[in-house]
Amino acid sequence: MKKIKKSEYSKILKKRKRKVELRLRRKSWEDQPKPMFTAKNISYEISDKVQAINCGGIGAIHKMVDKIGLTKEIDDNLELLKVHLPYHESDHILNMSYNILAGNKRLEDLEMLRNDETYMNALGAHRIPDPTTAGDFTRRFKEDDIKTTMDCINNIRKKVWKESGGDLLKEAFVDVDGTIAPTGGECKAGMDISYKGIWGYAPLIITLANTKEVLYLVNRPGNRPSHDGAAEWIDRAIDLVTPFAERTTFRGDTDFSLTANFDRWDEKVDFLFGMDACSAFVARAVELPEQAWDDLERKPKYEVKTKERKKPHNVKEQIVREREFKNIKLKSEQVAEFDYSPSKCKKTYRMVVVRKNLSIEKGENVLFDDIRYFFYITTRRDLTKAQVVRLANERCDQENVIEQLKNGVNAMRIPVRDLLSNWAYVVIATLAWNLKAWFGLLIINRERGLQVIKMEFRRFLNSFILLPTQIIRTGRQIKFRILGYNEWLCDFMAVWDRIRQLKLA
Repeated sequence: MKKIKKSEYSKILKKRKRKVELRLRRKSWEDQPKPMFTAKNISYEISDKVQAINCGGIGAIHKMVDKIGLTKEIDDNLELLKVHLPYHESDHILNMSYNILAGNKRLEDLEMLRNDETYMNALGAHRIPDPTTAGDFTRRFKEDDIKTTMDCINNIRKKVWKESGGDLLKEAFVDVDGTIAPTGGECKAGMDISYKGIWGYAPLIITLANTKEVLYLVNRPGNRPSHDGAAEWIDRAIDLVTPFAERTTFRGDTDFSLTANFDRWDEKVDFLFGMDACSAFVARAVELPEQAWDDLERKPKYEVKTKERKKPHNVKEQIVREREFKNIKLKSEQVAEFDYSPSKCKKTYRMVVVRKNLSIEKGENVLFDDIRYFFYITTRRDLTKAQVVRLANERCDQENVIEQLKNGVNAMRIPVRDLLSNWAYVVIATLAWNLKAWFGLLIINRERGLQVIKMEFRRFLNSFILLPTQIIRTGRQIKFRILGYNEWLCDFMAVWDRIRQLKLA
């Protein structure tokens, strides 16, 4: 079998790209007598010697994990097993994370992987834990063990940030929010009913907006408010991020305006939180002179690069009018500001207020106009009022990260027994999302790396992990021979070369 040299990779990729472009080139087709799918003589056979897997990118992820020292970090600091018969703590954690990266969604899918000899050969594993053993492992975790696991991940995160370099964290934005992880189970200890009437848990999630990484994830009963216990974890995130950023801004909604902590946080970072529109704030906004208000111009969602398309007919709007549902329409927005010192603070902070002029309609009739106020408290005095509002609205992108954790990574399926074991599982499953971010950070082409960071999880799997790959075991190494092609394969090979040269562990 001919050995392919590294210098020939680019030639092979260019050749494959040309073939694809040749097939997809613009062409004036004539009326075709037959459909495009014409295969008739299809047959199947089982290979005796050639082995292959459909998730060939998992090898690069495992090599990255080994190079950055995550395996050693976990085994050195996390002590859950008295003896290793035969698995170590890192084996269990990586097994569950790799299960998700291999394209699976459920803990039970581990059974397919542990019966896939080629998959285990690819990772150099004699065997891997089954779903029951994996579930038993999550039940060994105490709260301190889960914190230790997150600390191990964050210690490695620091190495990746240093290695990635650049100005990605020059100004860091850290977002904090709570969500609901529902469950249909009835015997899961620690579950409770949320204010929305949904049974389950209420995780607290702290993310880094620059890289979409999950810094901390804390599981709580479903009836806990979003801000409950958040101050401790915000402090931890401050200590994690500030050494690597020239400036750090924390963002959250009204639930996280924990005024008792403002003065202390102000000494270390900036912050921007929403504030409830209480009667005192509204009265103060109403008292502002009209000259204090400026029109709020929103930044367009996108820029038209060619010719603007005709907008399609708004079907929803038509139905609302025809059935005479109550319809709230925005007429105009203004923004103003004033200084405010919370009762639990010694310092004075900047309060930016948005005044929305709304029209309440029913069918074709306008019922009345409504004025609503939205308040934001911040330390950022270097920004204009409009920029403060824009920065606060950009926090909504964290909802996309949470959505990916729920339905892309499927990290919040709540598959095991109680609050702590499910907390452990969610942290381990979220590691798969963080590995995606680290993979993007190691791409030398920063523009392409940012595209990977912003990718939805399923697209990342299809582009970088779910690669049909032949596995060849020799006396000294395991060779992954990629059989397919996609537009990201060139970036994949570039990252692979960088991973091989890493010296972080």
